[in-house]
Amino acid sequence: MNDADQLLGPTDDDKEEDASEAFVRTVNDAAGPLFCFALRLTGNTERAEDVVQETLLRAWRHAASARGAPTPRPWLFRVARNLIIDLWRSDLTRPVIVSDDDVVSAVPANDQFERAVQCWDLAAALRRLEPHHREALTVVYLEDRTVADAARRLGVPTGTVKSRTHHALRALRVVLETQRTL
Repeated sequence: MNDADQLLGPTDDDKEEDASEAFVRTVNDAAGPLFCFALRLTGNTERAEDVVQETLLRAWRHAASARGAPTPRPWLFRVARNLIIDLWRSDLTRPVIVSDDDVVSAVPANDQFERAVQCWDLAAALRRLEPHHREALTVVYLEDRTVADAARRLGVPTGTVKSRTHHALRALRVVLETQRTL
């Protein structure tokens, strides 16, 4: 800059450069706290990022309003707060979509009626098994005994109990599948 330029004052290009640099400094200083503020109020990272982005976009568009304040930071927080309030209001007016899947998953799985039907189905399937298979399953699974305990109780070797339970489970699966198709 020469002496004539100093007397005339800064040019429009100089003012634009100063405004851009000031905006970048303001963004760098306020972006982190602004994000924390938005995150605390929205409880959602993506929404907080959107709020900060929209706030900084509005600050860029309305730089004159922000420059009028002694520090632009309170103005940025006010804009962010207003955006968050608008989000809350739009959430209140938006209908909640409930699908059939949500309703079904809300029903407790351990319904007493369902449990009773399952017990009846299992009892009917067990009645269709061979007696020695039914005994092995009853002792091992329903009475919750070890294979060794079941072998002593049934008076057979442990290998026989293992074999009977294996074959009984396979037969039970077939019986239950045929009951479901009926």
